[in-house]
Amino acid sequence: MKSEDPKLSEEAIQLPMEQPPSLSERLLIPTLLAGVAGGGVGLLSKRRKAHPNIPATYATNSAIVAASYCGVRELVKVTRKSQDDDLMNSAIGGLFSGALLGRLQGGPRGAFRYSIAFATFGTAFDYACLRSKPFLERVRNMDSITLPVWFPIQILDEEALAKKKAEEQKLFPRLNKEES
Repeated sequence: MKSEDPKLSEEAIQLPMEQPPSLSERLLIPTLLAGVAGGGVGLLSKRRKAHPNIPATYATNSAIVAASYCGVRELVKVTRKSQDDDLMNSAIGGLFSGALLGRLQGGPRGAFRYSIAFATFGTAFDYACLRSKPFLERVRNMDSITLPVWFPIQILDEEALAKKKAEEQKLFPRLNKEES
């Protein structure tokens, strides 16, 4: 039984579609953030005095690690045809990217150690991001942040502001003359 009501037809119903982040956003943003974080850690490092280019080294290494992990995770997601929030993508991506970077750094033993570390930390990080997403959405969608009553800085409405100015004029009559 088809309804002839144009309000109920499929063309009339237009649901807002949220575009998923593009591949470049899912690779570029984490890589840049990791590079900035690595550079910041390098700036705070004690070895900076002995090795002046240590912040650049830390930034480069962090960006390489993030790019390889995110790239392999996205490749696994596309290959498995799974959703963004599937943690198996993170585990498999961590195993492969850790094995690749570990093999370059420390041979076969390094490949095993790095793959376990990348899979563990990458999956834990993605799990924490997934768990914190609803909280961050609530905070982002708040109309305004209300301060507690005891907080020393208060946002005054028009009436309270006028009352405060009147009290200040009584307390500081000389300041009012200088402002005029």
